Parts: sequence; structure tokens; C-alpha cells
Amino acid sequence: MQFEFIVIGAGMAGASVAAELARSGKVAIIERESRPGYHTTGRSAAVYLKSYGNAVIKAMTSASEDFYHNPPEGFSEVPLLHPRGMIMIARQDQLYRIDEELELVRPFVSDARALTSAEILTSVPQLKEDYVTGGFIDPQAEDMDVDAILQGYLRRFRKLGGMLFTDSEVLAMSADDGGWTVETRTGRMRAPVVINAAGAWADPVAEMAGLGALGITPKRRTAFIIDPPQGADCSRWPAIADIDEQFYFRPESGGLFCSPADETPSEPCDAQPEELDIAIAADRIMKALDVDIRHIRRSWAGLRSFASDKSPVVGFDPRARGFFWLAGQGGYGIQTAPAMAIVAAALASGGNSSLVSGAVVEAMRPERFID
Repeated sequence: MQFEFIVIGAGMAGASVAAELARSGKVAIIERESRPGYHTTGRSAAVYLKSYGNAVIKAMTSASEDFYHNPPEGFSEVPLLHPRGMIMIARQDQLYRIDEELELVRPFVSDARALTSAEILTSVPQLKEDYVTGGFIDPQAEDMDVDAILQGYLRRFRKLGGMLFTDSEVLAMSADDGGWTVETRTGRMRAPVVINAAGAWADPVAEMAGLGALGITPKRRTAFIIDPPQGADCSRWPAIADIDEQFYFRPESGGLFCSPADETPSEPCDAQPEELDIAIAADRIMKALDVDIRHIRRSWAGLRSFASDKSPVVGFDPRARGFFWLAGQGGYGIQTAPAMAIVAAALASGGNSSLVSGAVVEAMRPERFID
């Protein structure tokens, strides 16, 4: 089958860029699993934070804001974002970090401000007074409806004539003067441009294409849900995170979504939670919050893939004509998806996008890892 673009991976990155490209060409998405978003996308913490990540991530997140608040007509029947707010808490020995972080956050979140211990305890009375000495609030943090976002992109993709192939693992890839041939479990496909949106499998896909890996490392992130403190209604709590990202928790499904914020290097796989990581998170949270964690409702893990500089890798590989990278989004792939898709689609089509600065685009190019 002949296409103009073949996108490898039907997670958020692949689905969003495919939906953008389908507006002007014939596009296929190839997904190795039986459903889109099985791995990282479906296991996201799902918080929109303009204050999160390095300068490139913050620029892409801010550029995605308008899409999330005002999605295209018919994209979703439900809001994509819901107000939440996030408070970063600090112990006595961490107080110096508040001003450091606020200096980095305020250019993107103008109303971020420092909080006293009393103000924080008013928002979450079950936090321990002898633990929380201060902190700051990002009042613009919002919960994200990840499934609504992913399904919106896939619906848009199909409506524009795109074709999704699930259970379609890539078996081989080769290039000639006419473009790329991709052999999959569901057949052979050809296109002038292949987009590597394979998440944790991005480097293996590049190696299958005869290119060297760029050093994109999958890292495991553990999550679990617990019951809230006895008698507490946590539904309106802000998200709470340690200022040094040693743990975080937020309301979800009548309980608390918790994580140790781990980043453990892993091989690409169907990630599973480790009991030790859950125990570490539970211990850290119980030191800060008056809760007795004896029962874990549900636990899971996902792989977040990082380049060495923690900026995404977006652009054509100079070593092979028509091979395009859309990888290394780390833990920021959902919140940056709209802007990333627009920029990547423009670049993959041979153009440019004015959505973000040229400096941001340059900072994401794969050339930075190629001698």
C-alpha cells in the first residue's frame, strides 16, 4: 500500500502528528499493540503544567494552551482540561528552593506565588504541620482528559481519510530512491516519509532502519492509587508535589493518585511497577501526609523516554532521506502534543511553523546528537 507518510506509533505523538498530516496527504499509522496509547500515553499522570520541564518544553506547553482550551469543533464532547492547581511543598531544609523555582516558573505562570505553611494546610489540612514549612502554588495547573485528547486526534485522523493499523509490529524497513518500504505483520507499506513516533522503541526503530541510535532512554515511572485519609474529601485538593520531585499525589477516582517520581532506566517493554518503588513512595507520602497506606487500590508503570538533554527530538535525520524523528518527549508528551504535532507536521511536509520560535525548533533537531 502506498502512502505519503507512514507514522510508527499510535500514542499521543503519533496520533496527533498523523491527524495534522492527514489534512493534506494520505497517512498510515502503524501500531504494534492491539489499541492506540497502550503504553506511555495510557499511563500518564495527566496534569497540564506550563511550569514543568526545561525551556523548550515550557515553550511547547504554552503554545499548546489555546488548542486545549479551544479545541477544533467536533474534536471532543467534553472539556480537555479541568482546573486543579498544584502546590509544591518544601521542608525546612528545602526552603531556599522556593525562590529558585519561582524565578523559573513566573515567566510562564505569572500568578505563581509563594505560600506559607498555614496557607498550604488550609488547602490540604491533612498535610503534616511539622513537615510542610512553605512552598508555592501554580494556580494554572490543570487535569488533562488524556483519553478524550487521544480519541479526538484519532477521530480527526480517520475523518480525514487516515488509516490505522493495529497489531501491526514493524518487522523490517528499507529505503530506496522511491522512499521507504515498511514490512509489518499486516503487510507491506511504502511512503516517501517515515515518522518515528515509537516512544520507548524510537531507537530500536531507527536501528531497524539502518541508522544509529540517538541515545533516547526509556525510564520507568511508577504510579498507584490509594484511599484518601480517613474522613477526608480530597476531590477538591490541588495536586501536591515535593519541590525536589521526590513524590507527588493528586485526587483521582475518589482516592489519591501517587508516584515516587522515579526515573529508572529500562529496556523498551510493557512496564510493570516494582514493589520497592511503591514502598518508597508510600513512605515519603506518609511522612508528609496524615494517611496510613495499607492498601493499594491499583498500581501500574509507564515508560517515559528522554534524550540526554531532556528536550524532544523532532526533525529529519540527516543520515537518511525521509526518516523523521518525533521522539524523546519524556514526561511532557501529552501537555505539548498540540504544538508538537503542528510543528512536526510542518517540518515533515518540508515547511516551517511560526507557532514557536526558530530557536525552539533548532533545539529539538536530531542533528545535535549526530557527529
